[in-house]
Amino acid sequence: MKLKPVTIRTDFQSPLGAIVMAATEQGLAGLWFEAQRHFPQDISAQPSDTSHPVLAQAVAQLSDYFAGQRTHFDLPLDLSAGTAFQQSVWQALLAIPMGNTVSYGEISCQIGKPSAVRAVGSAIGRNPISIIVPCHRVLGADGSLTGYAGGLVRKSALLKLEGALSESFF
Repeated sequence: MKLKPVTIRTDFQSPLGAIVMAATEQGLAGLWFEAQRHFPQDISAQPSDTSHPVLAQAVAQLSDYFAGQRTHFDLPLDLSAGTAFQQSVWQALLAIPMGNTVSYGEISCQIGKPSAVRAVGSAIGRNPISIIVPCHRVLGADGSLTGYAGGLVRKSALLKLEGALSESFF
């Protein structure tokens, strides 16, 4: 992912590790666990501002989420860094309610591309806004935990927090 020139960043210490967030004038453009797959290398060069309105909202909402007090996020998002196909996949992810999971195949059918399961998986893996665009809610066709740029331990923890997995699942 190539960050826009007018990108502001901030850091957030979550129960699952350090998170870096980025915002543009359009909204939240990135949320990555530090050092996860597809972590933008140029993020550290971006100016940091904890008072940026979107980033301050994101920090507050994530704090509520990790405290079990938030079931959905209400933030302006900037998904423009993705291709049209990736954006359609990311929009489909936003429709998955907390506590629910879907398969990669269900997402590919939902966007009208039933044979594009692998491409859907690739787009999900490149989701730039982890947690808020809930790619962790996508499982393998058999219900197994598969792929998560932040790691399967974090994916499992997020699903447990949301009540989508029992403690004994993973």
